[in-house]
Amino acid sequence: MKKLIIVISMSILFCSINTISAKENFFEVAKNKFEKKRFDESKFLFQRNIVFNPKDSASYLYLAKIYNHENNEKKELKYLETTLLLEPDNEDALYMLIDIRLKKSNFSEVKKLFNNFKLICTSMCDKIETINERLKNIEVEDESKQ
Repeated sequence: MKKLIIVISMSILFCSINTISAKENFFEVAKNKFEKKRFDESKFLFQRNIVFNPKDSASYLYLAKIYNHENNEKKELKYLETTLLLEPDNEDALYMLIDIRLKKSNFSEVKKLFNNFKLICTSMCDKIETINERLKNIEVEDESKQ
């Protein structure tokens, strides 16, 4: 009986270790494939990583980037929103969302997102000026339409 319990315990431990390493491996392999522009393969692996780790905001962000590359704005938006739900101060996701809203000339939402972006930016603060310029262009277009 003791041997059976030990065998079962060892099996559970082994499976747990394999599952943990599988989570990490899916993301890293997917990221490498993404960097090599092998988007279909990386998409599958990021989705698989989400199955094992549904709160991994980085996988959702990379899926948004893949859908951006594929010009699938609906899915890109879905994954950006999920990224920001899990990690509200993700600069990359917020910047990508601002870009989408700017293309649609959604001025009020862009201003709100932009204010958040200015508060949280640490590594992408150089984008503030670019966003400002694009906002000014939208304001000028809005004034010319009136």
